[in-house]
Amino acid sequence: MSSLTVLTTGPLATIQDLGRAGQAALGVPASGACDRASYALANRLVGNHDGAAALEVTYGGLALHADGDVVVAITGAPCTGVPLNAPAVLRSGQVLRFGPPTSGLRTYVAVRGGIDVPPVLGSRSTDLLSGLGPSPLVAGQTLPVGSSENPMPGVDLAPVAHPAAGEVVLRVTPGPRRDWFTDAGWESLLTQVYSVSTNSNRVGVRLDGVPLERARTGELASEGMTHGAVQIPPSGTPVIFLADHPVTGGYPVIAYVAAADLDACAQLRPGQPVRLAG
Repeated sequence: MSSLTVLTTGPLATIQDLGRAGQAALGVPASGACDRASYALANRLVGNHDGAAALEVTYGGLALHADGDVVVAITGAPCTGVPLNAPAVLRSGQVLRFGPPTSGLRTYVAVRGGIDVPPVLGSRSTDLLSGLGPSPLVAGQTLPVGSSENPMPGVDLAPVAHPAAGEVVLRVTPGPRRDWFTDAGWESLLTQVYSVSTNSNRVGVRLDGVPLERARTGELASEGMTHGAVQIPPSGTPVIFLADHPVTGGYPVIAYVAAADLDACAQLRPGQPVRLAG
């Protein structure tokens, strides 16, 4: 069996797959890759099955030593120093070093055969909020690589666009607690340009901007939360829930981000301008 050894991790590197979907009623969050499209593309490029475990790298900094010959594919945020959107052979003894991405935030590394760590509740995903799954990667860690019986897809390069570096527009629809905000508050949500907060992570993207005017005060009983929910905490500014979001929450959900725009949310970096469009 082949393996990879982690030399450095950068700000954060985790193991991710499709997550633990369908267990929210039991209090188990879904988790999984934040940028599902980039994760899926990386696996397809090396001939893995759809749910194979891969690495999610936040803002580069990862260095991997090949303990044997492996085939890898790297997608998502384009880090300097590594091949992108194409299968590549990493020979035994070679080191793959990820510089900072030129745009976007999260990069995905699929290895032919998948990262073969034990699943927890049916998934190999690291969930930072609940603590389920493997811990974030640490220097010196060995990552076992599984085997794959699927043929290689025969693709030399996947022509996909890099994540946006400038202003990003996210489409939204009204949420179940839209009535907790005035019409002026809703209009403010859809017209102002927000800035991604440094206090963002896999749980959610926090947006800095002008607080929204509420039509109702008081407490809201906890209710189910979903990926892409736009929750408004007491600060009055939005939090867009990502992969590691809680299964319930007690702040009003004013809107939902369109499913087609959720992967773009995962690639937002601190300071990047964002608009929400109805």
